[in-house]
Amino acid sequence: MTKKQEYTDDYTDKTLYIPGPTEVREDVIEEMAQPMFGHRMDRMTDLYTTIVEDTKDFLGTDNEVVILTASGTEFWEASTLNLVDENILVPTCGSFSERHANVAERLGKDVDRLEYEWGEAVKPEDIREELETSDKHYDVVACVMNESSTGVRNPVEEIGDIVDEYPDTYFVVDAVSCLGGDYVDIDEHGIDVIFASTQKAFAMPPGLAVCVVSDEAYERELERDQASWYGGFQRTLDYYDRKGQTHSTPAIPIMLAYRKQMKYMLEEGHEARDQRHREMTEYVHEWAREHFDLFAEEGYESQTVTCIENTQDIDVAATVEQVSEEYDMAFSSGYGDLSEDSFRIGHMGEHTVESIKELTDAIEDVADL
Repeated sequence: MTKKQEYTDDYTDKTLYIPGPTEVREDVIEEMAQPMFGHRMDRMTDLYTTIVEDTKDFLGTDNEVVILTASGTEFWEASTLNLVDENILVPTCGSFSERHANVAERLGKDVDRLEYEWGEAVKPEDIREELETSDKHYDVVACVMNESSTGVRNPVEEIGDIVDEYPDTYFVVDAVSCLGGDYVDIDEHGIDVIFASTQKAFAMPPGLAVCVVSDEAYERELERDQASWYGGFQRTLDYYDRKGQTHSTPAIPIMLAYRKQMKYMLEEGHEARDQRHREMTEYVHEWAREHFDLFAEEGYESQTVTCIENTQDIDVAATVEQVSEEYDMAFSSGYGDLSEDSFRIGHMGEHTVESIKELTDAIEDVADL
């Protein structure tokens, strides 16, 4: 039985290089300390419409945006309930894609997995073959864009183009750990639902889920007798159209932080933010290849989280702990069974090549590379 461990307020601050949460600007955090106001006041309408419309502008989408108090994984459940009558195809290539499949099963859906070894990427031609040859009609194809357990970035653009050829099949993308740090043209590639969490590449505090919904996905839900109550597209979007607010009480302080950070993101621009993340990725990959190797399949490496294969057989857990103790920097062991076979560096949000180099220098020192 878990025992209480009193929160003491005397913890050492660590610079975060984990797959999320990531570093947050100090003035963004300060926004959360504003006096409280009611979630049905005009001030709330001003706040919520600002963050929704700014998000549309940043992502360059004409689709609708929902921002809810939740983890991004809320939309695993919501998109399944809103769009799937019976059959869903989920390509699995790591822990989080497998969880998406598990969620759909727990909701009573018929789930077909297209299984890949951890470290491999989903191949668009396999999706096409499955859609062409299966004796089932799939209501949804659900794919993770950035499998942070393995450092794999799946080609969701190509997959979306294929799914778009099947008008009665909807494409759902889990972009929890990359949206905002890895450019994707949502409208161009027929993505019906794509969602993220604010504590990853958006570089905001945890607590909000961001979801982009196509008109087709909205209309699909209207045709169905059942849908998610909290994350229902009709419920959230209709309330926004009528009131400019959320249907349930939101985490107002985090939305204030969101408003501040989204202004920074708009100022930088989506493509420029993507380029900065590319530069960090190139640096980390070059460093990893010099000292270790990359775990992800070549050509499909993540732009926000690098999974590094432990080819030198260092003590990963001890290295992570020592870097934390001596340098006040936090990075991650490998995920699950990969805990000693790999380690992961999150290079997302407001990090730069210079700040990432501080971490790799620390790892080199501690691991005697």
